Amino acid sequence: MSTASPAPAPTATTDRHIVFTLGCPDTTGIVAKLSAFIASHGGWITEAGYFTDPDSGWFFTRQAVRAESLDASVEELREQFAELAAELGEGTRWRIWDTARRKSAVLLVSKEGHCLHDLLGRVAQNDYPMDIKAVIGNHEDLREVAENHGVPFFHVPFPKDAVGKRKAFDEVAQLVNSYEPDAIVLARFMQILPPDLCEMWSGRAINIHHSFLPSFMGARPYHQAYKRGVKLIGATCHYATQDLDDGPIIEQDVIRITHKETPEDMQRIGRDAEKNVLARGLRFHLEDRVQVYGNRTVIFD
Repeated sequence: MSTASPAPAPTATTDRHIVFTLGCPDTTGIVAKLSAFIASHGGWITEAGYFTDPDSGWFFTRQAVRAESLDASVEELREQFAELAAELGEGTRWRIWDTARRKSAVLLVSKEGHCLHDLLGRVAQNDYPMDIKAVIGNHEDLREVAENHGVPFFHVPFPKDAVGKRKAFDEVAQLVNSYEPDAIVLARFMQILPPDLCEMWSGRAINIHHSFLPSFMGARPYHQAYKRGVKLIGATCHYATQDLDDGPIIEQDVIRITHKETPEDMQRIGRDAEKNVLARGLRFHLEDRVQVYGNRTVIFD
């Protein structure tokens, strides 16, 4: 009696994957076509997620394939996959990414450093999928934190007048764009991005808001929550858009409180939620686990 050979043991090379993401009008045969394409190149799928939204009629998927199993380069795969995607309907969006190419981010900060400390620490421990190219602050407070981690820090002061603030944003944009980052992270930046920068960085600008949106949008959400006597406070990681605090939500979490907590207590307690939610949401983005449709997201976690 013959038996099947056991699958080869994973090696260090299996850490490298080619990630396929696809969003298109739903119809029959999409999974079969995608699977056939990957199989035709010898692809070994290690992770696959699927979702169909019944309201919009759109289909979404994320596939991770062992890089060493494929017989074509990423460039060749992209060229060939474009032909398949063209058959799937108008508005189809897709992406093929090689995890060997680490993604990069520029962090925008103000005075509060808990999110910056957390992200720098995760990167320093080599357990986070990004390189931090620069930190830009509208105050000098966090320069030493960034530079102690070997990350360049740029101070761009923000005047209160509209003309001065616009010039400051132009300077920030020039700095950010010089690094061509995969993510622009508003790590408690405390400045509202103008519409043109939201458009320029659409799908890359990621904000952490210190409330469980859509509750308590705008400034001083903990004070708003205190006045309403809430028993849960939270944090929301979302893409920044022209609509303040109303961009597609990536990740959220809450912390229970009581009537005893003051707004200052809420700020202290809420910092844990803020840094953890930002770290999770940003990781989802960096690993191509997020697909946006309308003002909603699909998260293949």
